[in-house]
Parts: sequence; C-alpha cells; structure tokens
Amino acid sequence: MNPSKKYTGVIVPAITPLTARLQIDEAAVEKLFNSFYDQDIAPFILGTTGEAASIPFQVKKDYIQAAERIKKPGTLLYAGIGSNVLAESTSMAAFFALHGVDVLVATLPSYYTLTELQMKEYFTELANTVPLPLFIYNIPATTHMSIPLQLIEELSHHPNIVGIKDSERSEERLKESIERWKSRSDFHYILGWATQSANALLMGADGLVPSTGNLYPGIYAAMIKAFKENDTALLQELQEKSDAYGAVYQAGRTLGESLKVLKQLMEEKGICTSVMMPPL
Repeated sequence: MNPSKKYTGVIVPAITPLTARLQIDEAAVEKLFNSFYDQDIAPFILGTTGEAASIPFQVKKDYIQAAERIKKPGTLLYAGIGSNVLAESTSMAAFFALHGVDVLVATLPSYYTLTELQMKEYFTELANTVPLPLFIYNIPATTHMSIPLQLIEELSHHPNIVGIKDSERSEERLKESIERWKSRSDFHYILGWATQSANALLMGADGLVPSTGNLYPGIYAAMIKAFKENDTALLQELQEKSDAYGAVYQAGRTLGESLKVLKQLMEEKGICTSVMMPPL
C-alpha cells in the first residue's frame, strides 16, 4: 500500500438500508456510516452489495442526499453509477457530484456481450463525460464479462480513470494486476474479493472492498493496521475471521440470497431492517 496514493484503505460496499415502504432508512444509514467512520473506513454506496441494479433513480438520489448529510468532514464517499443506459449513468454522475460524492464507480453494462473495443469505447465515453474521478469495476459474476487487464492498462492512462475495483476470482489476475499498478501513483488497485484480503495487502494492493465490513468493519481496519505494523501473524488471523464471518451468509447461496442473509444478520445487530428491493 503506497502512502502517497489517494484512494486507499478499507472501502466498505454498503448495503442500502430500506424501510418497509422501500424508502431510504436515514436513521439506519447514519448508524451504518458511523460504524465505518469510527474505524476510518470509507463507504461505497450503490454497488453490488447495495442492490444498485434494483434501486430506482429517485431512491438512489435519496440515499446520496442522506449520505451527504451524514458524511464526516475529510472523508471520501464512493458511489456506483452502473447502468445499461449510458445516459442514466451520466445523469447519476452529474447529480452525485452535486451531493457530496467524491469518486464514481462503474461496471460494464450487463445485457449484451461486448467486444474489447466496445468496452474501451464505453469507459472512455463515460470518463470523458462524468465530472468526478472514475473507478472501473470488474465483476464477471454479474456482468458475465471479464475486462482484460491489457484493456484496463490502456484505460488507466485516461486522466479521469483513477483505478480498478476488481471482484474477479482469479489469483493469477490478482497477482498480475497488483504487479502492474502498485508503483503507479495515478492509478489504484482495490480488491473486491474478501478471502484474498491479506494476500492482496502483502502483494501491494491499495485497498479492500469487503461486504462483510457491513457487519464487522473493525476486522478490516485491524487488517490494515496489522499490515502497516508488519504483523503477518495477526493479519492471517484476521483473514481467518473474515472468511468465517463471510461464510455464514455466503456459503451455499447465490449472490442475491447472500445479500438477503447479510441484511438479516444486520437486523439482528440492530443496524437496519432486512427489507430488500424486489426482486431480491
């Protein structure tokens, strides 16, 4: 982890707290965000864990405005703008930029299979248009496409593309990605694969994006501390805890099912309700 880089550390992909009427539960947002801020953790809202693909634009706006009101001074707020419609992504970006968001995160559109050229043109157009720094988000589990590393390398030199959030389950890709970009001051690699958190930190990743951080943010803050103090034994112990907690809601379940159980566990802890946006 390079201390000179801007987008580093733990960035939790926040769930979207909902009321029974499928509106934003602002009290729950505040409780959740404060649990992050207490651990020096940044929230990433409207990503996969946040049910972004199912959230209406108005509810997204409400979440952004709630996050803006709660935002701790000096912290960063990450927000997803993924959509199958480019104009919707750019509209979200324009609104988000006015309401406290610092960094945008975008997946590929997920209906049509895209060629590498189409992927490049899509992210280039998005980066040319949006008013904030942009992270590319690679998640084949939902888009059913993997963004090639060489293409990300080409896109990494766009002045408005500042990093990659990668959730692809490939140890070879993980190693190659970190090796490519760990020395770049202008491009960041953050990991969206919690079971590899300790390994990624030791290899030089810039940050972690663990969904289990919604329940136990302190584990990941402690991981960063252990890494900085070169305490590899503690780092591995914390990794084992992360794996165990993650398995409680993920093992044997689809992604959508696991998110429902995650919210149920959070409800048991008094953080939020377990209400999900349809179809989940």
